[in-house]
Amino acid sequence: MTILVTGATGNVGRSVITQLLSAGASVRATSRNPQADLPVEVYAADLAKPESFESALEGVEKVFLFPNPPGADGFASLAKAKGVKHIVLLSSQAAAHESYGDSVIRTRHVTVEDAVKRAGVDWTFLRPGAFATNTLYWAGAIKKEGSVRLPFADTNVNPIHEADIAAVAVKALLEDGHIGAAYELTGPESISQREQVSLIGAAVGREIGVVDMTVAEARAHWAKQFGFTSDEALDGMLKMHQAAVGKPADLTTVVAEVLGRPARTYAEWATDHKADFIA
Repeated sequence: MTILVTGATGNVGRSVITQLLSAGASVRATSRNPQADLPVEVYAADLAKPESFESALEGVEKVFLFPNPPGADGFASLAKAKGVKHIVLLSSQAAAHESYGDSVIRTRHVTVEDAVKRAGVDWTFLRPGAFATNTLYWAGAIKKEGSVRLPFADTNVNPIHEADIAAVAVKALLEDGHIGAAYELTGPESISQREQVSLIGAAVGREIGVVDMTVAEARAHWAKQFGFTSDEALDGMLKMHQAAVGKPADLTTVVAEVLGRPARTYAEWATDHKADFIA
């Protein structure tokens, strides 16, 4: 059985490859850069151009799929035609909650989930909450200034280690019993962004400051970080963060249930990535 990993150069995709190889699986990867530094054969392909997967999907039985709405229907249909039996999709916790409304993040992931369902291929959806790796965005400021400017620093999140997302993906790809499951994945704790900064500081051995952004600064920050161009999208982000201040983040125990061990804490993630925050 050959497994194709898309989004292979991302944090989760790389970990999926590493863990599949450790389990003795036959793995190939795709990237827009066929020279990508990966420990498996890499095919040049672009999810926005489904036809580019003609060769990569030959002989593939299972796929780890990175979400890309523009090419989702075409990719899923081609995968079905090529004989793919099972797609494990990296989705989002937002897809599980209508409270996200028509936000960009929910719309993006629901679009891809629906495309996979329409194709008629067996599926498993992974719906992570906050990626712990999102905080790598702070690394530049921490290294240069020793502090981080944050919008709503006391917003609570449920950060999950990318290796745990990948471990659940590997279970779904290699074991029976996961078809039709939509796994809502979170870390084991609800912590604030301010606490995350403190834990990074503990990992690197120095205190890191937190500077609270104004609302105007927060809107400008999100526009730059996420590419939002409409006031409606920015207002949605603002309301979501305001509502989360002081409110515990939603947690699940799915990681522990699937893996048979506790999910990694953010402190563990910070220790694993401390080199990223040291100048």
